[in-house]
Amino acid sequence: MYASILNITFDSADARNLALFWAAVTGWTAAERDATAGHIEYSVTPPGDSMPRLYFTTVPEPKTAKNRVHLDLLPPDDDPEAELARLLGLGATVSDRQPPGAGWLVLADPEGNEFCLEGAGVTVG
Repeated sequence: MYASILNITFDSADARNLALFWAAVTGWTAAERDATAGHIEYSVTPPGDSMPRLYFTTVPEPKTAKNRVHLDLLPPDDDPEAELARLLGLGATVSDRQPPGAGWLVLADPEGNEFCLEGAGVTVG
């Protein structure tokens, strides 16, 4: 028997805002899980309540360094440039640290958490 991953958890300054960003990115459903003052929690759940969920909890300290774990996103096969434009429109930013010749683009969510958009055709215009 093996353990299953329930959540991929993000500490955040604003759990609600970050959960709504990731719900828009993934098309999954955001739901408040805890509304205790100073300890707001939200989950972003895939269709059918499958796992893992993205989980966001409000913490008092700011993000201070590069993520040790990050998400890699697959754009639609037909138009990775349109997916990049959509993500930027939702509030993602392009990182200034791009590996030369990589087949992905490093982005950051509204709180600076890095993630990658896969696809060799992805370029910054």
